[in-house]
Amino acid sequence: MKSLRAERLSAEYQKAVYEVISMKLKYKTDRIRGIVSITKADVSPDLKNAKIYVSVLGKDAQEADATFAAICEHAGFIRYELAHMMQMRTVPELHFLRDDTMEYGDKIDRIIKEIHKDEGQNN
Repeated sequence: MKSLRAERLSAEYQKAVYEVISMKLKYKTDRIRGIVSITKADVSPDLKNAKIYVSVLGKDAQEADATFAAICEHAGFIRYELAHMMQMRTVPELHFLRDDTMEYGDKIDRIIKEIHKDEGQNN
């Protein structure tokens, strides 16, 4: 079971990682494109590792994949920035995982709109 401290840190890391990506990493590399969202952060009970769930909505799958890859490649930079922002002695190692729920929801929304458009043409 997760400690209260680990749960609280998970919420803080979720906000802080988003801030680093949107405010600092976006200007460090031009490979961050589209809409990036940190959907969840899960800090391990021993506070040594953190799973960061990232959702990327790009103009196409290649742009989203490139953005996610850039985030993963800059994990050390993000961790370094977190250490300064959160003023902690140790910052967990960051493991980025892709969260496709927003992309899936967007796809379903487009399908529903297409169905409604087709129904309107048939009437």
